[in-house]
Formats: sequence, structure tokens, C-alpha cells
Amino acid sequence: VQPNNYSTFYDDQRQNWSIMFESEKAAMDFSKQVCIAKCNSSPMFDSVIYQDLLLGEGQGAEGGDSLEVAYTGWLFQNNGIGQVFDSNVNKDKLLRLKLGSGKVIKGWEEGMMGMKKGGRRCLIIPPALAYGTQGVAGRVPPDSALVFEVEVRRVKLVKEVSGSDGQSVSSRDSLAPSPVPNADGFSAD
Repeated sequence: VQPNNYSTFYDDQRQNWSIMFESEKAAMDFSKQVCIAKCNSSPMFDSVIYQDLLLGEGQGAEGGDSLEVAYTGWLFQNNGIGQVFDSNVNKDKLLRLKLGSGKVIKGWEEGMMGMKKGGRRCLIIPPALAYGTQGVAGRVPPDSALVFEVEVRRVKLVKEVSGSDGQSVSSRDSLAPSPVPNADGFSAD
């Protein structure tokens, strides 16, 4: 994924290719399909498979950093995106989480490492790193793989350094206000 609706890749002969899309949505939809193809062609689906949809700006999030996230979660069904089981996209509250705290499923902990403010990523999470054999009553059947589209709206980075004026400043913190939620940013299909 590149700025201005480009994606670049290389083929099995190591030849580089670029694709320009007519819109940001078209580029993100294509990238989601790349993520699904990665999952469906993986001989062992035992770790998180992810694909950036938008890169975002600033430092990538690491363990201990706090994020505010908008997300939609689907069941991975019939080798693709199935029904929505959870979303906070049209709600007033973002999900707040601290990477490495163990408060969210392990697949999120792994899949969100390195994400930047404004970044979007497609995650496909195997059952063992999601809700496992338990599932979630009425929403996620046991042994379900999950697909998430996550957007980092805010990052609060943990690493502090001392500025030249002696003030303590975060070398990785993004102080800009989080962007206004984009109503058409997610599609249900």
C-alpha cells in the first residue's frame, strides 16, 4: 500500500509492479482481498494474517502503547468475509486498549503492532488467537476465524524522553486531535 491509492508488489520473478486505483475505497477493497488470498493460500493458518489498507502517519505502536480504535469484525466464512458480529464504527465510543496488556484477544495484540495513527489494517485471526473453542455465545461460534478492519484514530506512545528545554516530552506521541469519524469509511459487505 502506497499513498495516493497505489499498491506495489513483486511477482515470482521479482519484477516490481504498481497498481493505481481510482479511489481510496477501491484500493482498500483490493487490499482486503489480498489479505483473504494470503489466508486462503497459507498452508498453516496458525498466526495472524494482516494487510495494511492505509499506512497512517507517525511512529508505529509497540507493546505498552495505548490506542483508540474503530473496528468492524466479521466471521471468516466460506474462505471469505461472512457476517458482522461486532462493530463500533457507528457508535460514539472508540475502543481503548493498551498493547501487551492482555485485555483483548491475542490476535489483536499481534496484528496491531506497528500500526500508526490514521492507519487501517485488515486482520484475519485464527481461532486459537481469537475466542478459541469457547466462542462468544450468540455471536461467535466455537473455533471461528475472524476478520477485522481496524482503524487507529489515536496513539499514545509510552516512551518518554527529555526535551532540549528540560521538559519531558514523548518522542513518539501524536498530539494532534483524532480525526472526525468518517461515515462512509467502512462498508458492511
